[in-house]
Amino acid sequence: MIFVTGANGALGRLVVRELAGRDDVIFGTRTPRTAAERRVDFDDPSSLDLTGVDTLLLISAGYGEDDVVIARHEGVLAAAEEAGVRHVVYTSLSGDGDHLPYALAHRWTERRLARSSLSWTVLRNGLYAEFFAAVAAPAPDGTIVAPLGEGGLAAVARADLAAVAARVATAPGAHAGRTYELVGEQALGGADLARAIGGRYRPATLATTREAIAAAGQAQPFQVPMLVGTYSAIAGGFLDGTGITDNALRALLGREPRPALDVYRAAVGVGTDPAQDTAADH
Repeated sequence: MIFVTGANGALGRLVVRELAGRDDVIFGTRTPRTAAERRVDFDDPSSLDLTGVDTLLLISAGYGEDDVVIARHEGVLAAAEEAGVRHVVYTSLSGDGDHLPYALAHRWTERRLARSSLSWTVLRNGLYAEFFAAVAAPAPDGTIVAPLGEGGLAAVARADLAAVAARVATAPGAHAGRTYELVGEQALGGADLARAIGGRYRPATLATTREAIAAAGQAQPFQVPMLVGTYSAIAGGFLDGTGITDNALRALLGREPRPALDVYRAAVGVGTDPAQDTAADH
């Protein structure tokens, strides 16, 4: 039996599509609605029942302070050990993201897996192409104002990462003990995004961006440095893919990755996302 956590999340929903129709998959969610779903709440240890699970696809527990995320991951991994789960597939963060504010909980989880009694595979996911739509959204006139400097991000389509996760989770033995880097094959910067939508790019400063994020009141306090730190890493060229020498995305997909610019254009309302075109096939 395969158990997928975070089935209602952005990545999890795409994994559900990839695995739809199988009778050996259970999807974990806080609010189960079908027979194929089981209640799982990382903040409620009593809900972490992994009885009968052979392979656990652990989609990272999401945003939170490091101690919160670490406690969530510890809880589910301890439950996996107790239930006799054979293999854990964990969605981590790409290796070039070590300096990002949210990297610590991912690396802690990788270490926890390495010293566990579990067989494991780590999927080091790059930042989503869809992320650009949130942090570099164009104004109505097409102007993109963001502190991306002259740097670029090797962004990857979320649907491609879901496809890889599903493929590995359904054949875990072939991937035991492996850590896969999964990033985009082309670095995209502010100017690239602007050209893709027929707009223009105007670099901003980190200070003005920090102030704008805080003033908007939509981010929790711990998320402000996360976002600003991500902008800084992109602007500094640390996430452009050049630090990854063993990108496994294309090999694990078995095809060409989806163009990140197409995903961005669709996410901001321009053009069509190939991921959406093919979603009904899974």
